[in-house]
Amino acid sequence: MKLSRWVVLCSLILAVPAMAATDDAAAIRQVLADQQAAWNRGDVEAFMQGYKDAPDTTFVGSTMRKGYQAILASYRKHYANKAQMGRLTFSDVDVRLLPCAEGDVRHAVVTGRFHLDRRAHGEVAQDDGVYSLLWEKTAAGWKIILDHSS
Repeated sequence: MKLSRWVVLCSLILAVPAMAATDDAAAIRQVLADQQAAWNRGDVEAFMQGYKDAPDTTFVGSTMRKGYQAILASYRKHYANKAQMGRLTFSDVDVRLLPCAEGDVRHAVVTGRFHLDRRAHGEVAQDDGVYSLLWEKTAAGWKIILDHSS
């Protein structure tokens, strides 16, 4: 009987990091789902809640923008209304957690595809591309600190 309790205890101890990893990956996927929903209702400010509000947060696309406020300003300029924002979908989302030397997870890399159906200047446009995101686990939850979308 003692041996079976020991086996159960060891199994639970080994399962805890896997459960934490699943929780972290699920939390990141939820932020992406929240961003997608915010974008689709035309709410740039809520979409930006997925980014870390810091001067070193970086967006790389056709140009490079550094700082949360600069990224927000660019989104506001290029997507001034719901028609210009259109409908966003994410697909092929792959979350890779990056454990640090101490074994806990503070960063993650997420790759995937985006599809954007939108109206820009009265014309129907579709944008398809890929993205890679570097995430940081903060006191406020998982936040994007580097976004490379093309």
